[in-house]
Amino acid sequence: MAKAAQFRRLITLTVVLIGALALLACRLVELQVWRHDELRAASKKNTQHSFLRAPLRGQIRDARGTPLALSVAGKIVCANPMLIRDKQREVARILAPLLQTNEAYLVDRLQPRVRQNGEKPGVDVLSVVLKSKVPLDTWQQIEQAMKQLDFGLEEKKASQRERSFYNALRRRAIFAYDDALRIYPNQSLAAHIIGYVEGDQLQSGKDGIELAFNSKLRGIPGWRRTERDIRQRELVAFRDQDVEPRDGLNVVLTIDSALQNIVETELAEGMNKHSPISISATMVRPRTGEILAMATLPTFDPNHPGGSPLDTLRNRIIADQAEPGSTFKIVVVSAALNENLIRLTDQFDCERGKFFYAGRILHDHGSYGLLDVETIISRSSNIGAAKIGIRLGENSLYQYMRNFGFGSQTGIPLPGEARGTVHPVKNWSKVSIAQIPMGHGVAVTPLQMVMAMSAIANNGKLMRPMLVDRLEDDEGRVVVRYQPQPVRQVISEAAARETISALKAVIAAAGTGNKARLDNYTVAGKTGTAQKIVNGLYSNTRHFSSFIGFFPADNPEVCISVVMDEPKGEDYGSKTAAPVFRNIAERAAHYLNVRPDIEAEAPKQTLAVTIGAEEPAGAKPVGEH
Repeated sequence: MAKAAQFRRLITLTVVLIGALALLACRLVELQVWRHDELRAASKKNTQHSFLRAPLRGQIRDARGTPLALSVAGKIVCANPMLIRDKQREVARILAPLLQTNEAYLVDRLQPRVRQNGEKPGVDVLSVVLKSKVPLDTWQQIEQAMKQLDFGLEEKKASQRERSFYNALRRRAIFAYDDALRIYPNQSLAAHIIGYVEGDQLQSGKDGIELAFNSKLRGIPGWRRTERDIRQRELVAFRDQDVEPRDGLNVVLTIDSALQNIVETELAEGMNKHSPISISATMVRPRTGEILAMATLPTFDPNHPGGSPLDTLRNRIIADQAEPGSTFKIVVVSAALNENLIRLTDQFDCERGKFFYAGRILHDHGSYGLLDVETIISRSSNIGAAKIGIRLGENSLYQYMRNFGFGSQTGIPLPGEARGTVHPVKNWSKVSIAQIPMGHGVAVTPLQMVMAMSAIANNGKLMRPMLVDRLEDDEGRVVVRYQPQPVRQVISEAAARETISALKAVIAAAGTGNKARLDNYTVAGKTGTAQKIVNGLYSNTRHFSSFIGFFPADNPEVCISVVMDEPKGEDYGSKTAAPVFRNIAERAAHYLNVRPDIEAEAPKQTLAVTIGAEEPAGAKPVGEH
């Protein structure tokens, strides 16, 4: 009996072992065969990691290679609230000055919280962003500060080893990811040209060159596929893919930082003196169309664009359009000269300041009788310009406006450019042919106007505004070089020379632009004072004031436009914009070493009072509409 019982126990044990081995074999088959791919993928997911390697965004540089925008490595500082537990205030007290943020804000961010996941149980939030765009040296200070922080333990009987372990664990509660910082070292200088960026890893340009050349600046990401051990250390031997990122290209502008600074400094003086809503200036090289400087005030700091009113982010030079006023007279006069319909010596009756046409009365700012064409320009006679326009005719005037670029984008590589408004002839009223020559009934941008004046300075050839000179890689090799682009020959060289002759008379003592005169250079230019339209009516108190000119007049190096929106006190372009032009031009000529075309007069010794001042006492500017 005993032997039979032992035999049965042996049989039972054998059956159990065989069954267990069979189950184990089935389990092994399931794991190694049936679920092989699934478990292999899970294993790779736990140990193998793939991640993108962000490129460094390219620089934006001025014409002399000075960085206007550059990228440096940084960190996104994060925290695991579950590891910090009840030590939020201690951590916040340390991090707040380093992150330059509010301590109460950090305390709130460091509170443990649960992320709701539908009907399933909530999941602990293990990562919250405390601040992005943190410089590397700041992150190093944070790491050092966290190492010196003793969290302590609630368990008083905890051993020293346990304390060290938990303190080390909690110090890892503050961690960081790689990030990049976009730095604009000159703060607001050329801000409307450069623009700014938003988004992770600086991949999203917002406005300006940052947006227009975003695809060139942001580069091409790389990637790495590797394996890590249980402590998340990389196993370099198992790295099977490692593609380096390709940094973005550097965009080299035609802008010169020194000229840009001159322009912005003088605009600030004009802003302080006349308190306009805004003041803008553009400096162009007429022969090539290169933009040497472009500025609008008020401006903003692209390092902190969110800290400025939305209105200051707009580049008014390309985005705002308004009636140009008397600066537009260059279009009708140059067109009529080009068509041989007038000569500078031809005279027009300016009707003693009141001209009845198509049921309307057109006014001048002076009681003029017969004026030749040159004087019509120098004294800015509205009636004289209107009569020249009538002689030119509707269709010809319209075609020349379009040929000068009005009603179309100039093609400058910046977002947000307006087209302006040039109505087709079929939509003109009977009086339009008389009003448009004086700058009414048409809307232009400041950039369109300065490019039209530059076309006259460039022997009648309109150029496309050029803002980017070339693209370079990180080793300085030129990848793309941009060339000046002629648009069309608008007027003949002969007509351009005659127009320039009239524009030089504007700067003479009797002209409206005498305050733009330079001591060593002949200036050609035009003043403008346009009434703003308020509630559908022309305002008598709110104006756009402007001056556009170039020098040396017969061999122009630069063309400069200055525009003010509602200057206070004096509102004529001759009194407000022309002096700002003069100040910019004098400093720019010295910086560019432009050769003078006027010989300096030897000083005369005399005891007599100076006779023949530029402007008679009590005289008022005339004809600037």
